[in-house]
Amino acid sequence: MTGGVHAWRSQPEPEPLPPPPPVSGSSPLTPASPLSSQSGSPQPGSARSGPAQSGPSRSGPLIEVTVHVTGKVRRPGVITLPTGSRITDAVQAAGGVRKGAATGPLNLARKLVDGEQIVVGAPAPAAAAPLMADPAPVVLDLNTATPEQLEQLPGVGEVLARRIVEYRDGHGGFRTVEQLREVSGIGDRKYAEIREKVHV
Repeated sequence: MTGGVHAWRSQPEPEPLPPPPPVSGSSPLTPASPLSSQSGSPQPGSARSGPAQSGPSRSGPLIEVTVHVTGKVRRPGVITLPTGSRITDAVQAAGGVRKGAATGPLNLARKLVDGEQIVVGAPAPAAAAPLMADPAPVVLDLNTATPEQLEQLPGVGEVLARRIVEYRDGHGGFRTVEQLREVSGIGDRKYAEIREKVHV
């Protein structure tokens, strides 16, 4: 019996295991990580931050145009309207067209331009008569005119213009218009056509 007790006491006693060391980077709140993911999601307040940031730009002063409305309106004067307004808006802002008057040639649908003057009821501008282009200057100096200018005279072409210049150079210039008769190719009829358009 004594030997059995001795054998039982000689068995090694189990040592308690130490607690496992914490894993690097882990935290006791690791199981609650869904909370941290929720904190990264947009909150109701942050979702409204976008429109809130753009609010001041919309609340700033509007871009405007200033025009002068005059003529047949009830309240002529300088008027300020939002950009993009049209002539009809400016006319209405000036009180509208007077009774019995018309807007005239105004294009009421045209957009306003800052600083312009709008005349209501002005008559349409008369069409300018087309100017008749004179083929030659009023008067050409025979002693200074170039061959190109001489070609603009009635009935004078490149060849005849060159003859006039050659005559001028060979005789020290023209002293009278009548000397044109001495140029080959200028007869009485042609001389009559150009004598009033040249001088010396």
